[in-house]
Amino acid sequence: MKAVGFITEYNPFHYGHKYHLEKSKDITNATHTIAVMSGSFVQRGEPSLIDKWTKAKMAIDNGVDLVIELPFVYSVQSAELFAYGGIRILDAMNIVDFVAFGVENENIEQLIKISDTLIDEPAEFSVLLRKYLSQGLSFSSSRSRAIEDYLQEKGTDETAYSSILKKSNNILAIEYLKALHRLNSKIQPIAIKRQGDDYNDVGIKSNIASATGIRNKVLKDKLDSITSYLPEASYKYLKEFYDKYQTFNCFNNYNHIFQYIFRTIDADYLTNFMDMENGLENRIISISKKYYEIEKIVEKIATKRYPSTRIKRIFIHLLNDLTKEIIKEIYNNPVEYIRILGSNKKGFEILNEIKANTNLSIITKFSDFEKLNNESINLMLNIEKKATDLYYLGIEKQNPLVKMDYLTSPYIK
Repeated sequence: MKAVGFITEYNPFHYGHKYHLEKSKDITNATHTIAVMSGSFVQRGEPSLIDKWTKAKMAIDNGVDLVIELPFVYSVQSAELFAYGGIRILDAMNIVDFVAFGVENENIEQLIKISDTLIDEPAEFSVLLRKYLSQGLSFSSSRSRAIEDYLQEKGTDETAYSSILKKSNNILAIEYLKALHRLNSKIQPIAIKRQGDDYNDVGIKSNIASATGIRNKVLKDKLDSITSYLPEASYKYLKEFYDKYQTFNCFNNYNHIFQYIFRTIDADYLTNFMDMENGLENRIISISKKYYEIEKIVEKIATKRYPSTRIKRIFIHLLNDLTKEIIKEIYNNPVEYIRILGSNKKGFEILNEIKANTNLSIITKFSDFEKLNNESINLMLNIEKKATDLYYLGIEKQNPLVKMDYLTSPYIK
């Protein structure tokens, strides 16, 4: 067996994902594929357009062999923590040979050079980072500029690195490389050049649309408007989801809930959450009292230093009462389980290899985790259960859907 892993969102699974999957198999000669996929909420701080089981069906029917859940605690984080969470799961399986990720720049040596700088964090780089942070720039922008300056001082062509650090997939790729190094992992990184529209393109410019563009079009126009931008299986399951709920999930669906939260907390309470810098808590409380629509509140809070995605992640953590102390505890604990969302025949072959090579608990039936009597697993999956309940609170207003983790089985093909 030769296995290649991916850390994904598939929100939804589109032709770019299909290309990435097939190209990864071609490059690595992999016989088996594993997707560690975010579930109810995603990295940019929003609910997934469709539920995690629908996304798993899309992935399996489009050729992925095994879909494993990327826990909520990992999925709604900064690029660094998102990447580290995903890589540590792949590494813990002890059977993954490659991890393949999309990039705008496929020169992996340049990406490694940047990741090495961030791992070593030389004194000169730290000084430059503090300089840009003091100018009110976001951490991501400050870090990018500090790397450019540092590499220029070392005689490196900073022009090439400047363009690399402006692209979302490159930034995430660098974090994957850092995580592999941090874990001393034997997994080999494979960089695959992104095809079609850019990650952040809100419109559709080519036949390979971004997930962002597809989501925006789905939410604004009729479902039929994106037929040509999705593989047949993806469109089929997207339509099934819509026919069932007559809606898709989005950040605005939580407007009333956030209004309640902002009216019942104070600034001090906000300091318990990740990414909360001194003063930001007061800004959030002040602005939340002036506007009603949650998107408008995010827009008014956001600055160069505090990008909207960071604000949304804080709000999603707040929604789930996920404090930084809980996050710290979980990241300090080892990976002790994987949860199956979907599998085909080859996926079960992968699971047999994992069983033979690790002590990981494999959760197929959700309720089985309670029998393990493991405090760390209980903590993780109780958070997941709450996240799933909150997810469905955003889409089903007539007939409340609760305990869907217990009621929904993995997709088996």
